[in-house]
Amino acid sequence: VAAAFVVPPLVASEYWLQAVLIPFLVYALAALGLNLLTGYAGQLSLGTGGFMAVGAYSAFKLATAFPRLSIIVVFLLAGLVAAGVGILFGIPSLRIKGFYLAVATLAAQFFLIWLFNKVAWFTNYASSGTITAPDRTFFGVLVTGPNSTPSARYLTALGLVAVFALVAKNLVRGRIGRAWMAIRDRDIAAEIIGVRPLRTKLLAFAISSFYCGVAGAGLVFFYLGTAETLAFDISISFLVLFMVIIGGLGSILGSFLGAAFIVLVPIVLSNAPHLAGLALPVALQKQIELMVFGGLIILFLIVEPRGLARLWQISKEKLRLWPFPH
Repeated sequence: VAAAFVVPPLVASEYWLQAVLIPFLVYALAALGLNLLTGYAGQLSLGTGGFMAVGAYSAFKLATAFPRLSIIVVFLLAGLVAAGVGILFGIPSLRIKGFYLAVATLAAQFFLIWLFNKVAWFTNYASSGTITAPDRTFFGVLVTGPNSTPSARYLTALGLVAVFALVAKNLVRGRIGRAWMAIRDRDIAAEIIGVRPLRTKLLAFAISSFYCGVAGAGLVFFYLGTAETLAFDISISFLVLFMVIIGGLGSILGSFLGAAFIVLVPIVLSNAPHLAGLALPVALQKQIELMVFGGLIILFLIVEPRGLARLWQISKEKLRLWPFPH
């Protein structure tokens, strides 16, 4: 972790910081939130993009309404607003589960995006309908806005992600995490042994939405700079879900591995023809990228259905025993 704070700002170029590392951190935080809900609590959700939008628009309103408020406090309050919305849309989980719950959260996705599109108050009545991250400082250093440096934005994002990952790791190891896993594995048996489904499921939705809300604020304030509701459409909900599935359900490390896979592989595939000396039409290259990317996802899921985190665990066990066969 210490190396992540020191090495990239000194070594990485502006492209690597802005186009690779910052989006990786933002998506990893969103995947972490969804993994708490889906991987640990067993509640399938397709409303991640909507909850990220709630966090982004809440952070924008708070930052513009209270300019003296610390940007970290803005992010935390935006996460709390997203948590409240998550609890509201998590109520159906008390009666339905599985794909039926996924459809209910999908309705939340569409409703929230429609709301931010139609109500101009959320964008401060901007004619363009977009929100723009204002310049804000943290301990005297500009960390958001068009005048901030990629290094400052990267370090702030990394600090937030490191803290929230540590909190998540402790959550899933404790009483709350055990209650989530009991509900996930057998909800009726969990209720018999004293786990309260109402409180446990709504807490999972609240904490997951909090993480997604902070990630949505980070998406605008650290990565995009300016965004409209299209940045939070249904495709981002599926993208974060793919990160969780590829990385490994019920794994903190898997959230980071899945985010790295989704962020890095398209970049590698887009540069591969150029490195190989092949001059392909742009349209054809884009289609080949999508085909190879989809094929790699299928391959990984066939090789290890429990995700990259499980592959990493197996690799560590083999290296520990190498060169002995047992």
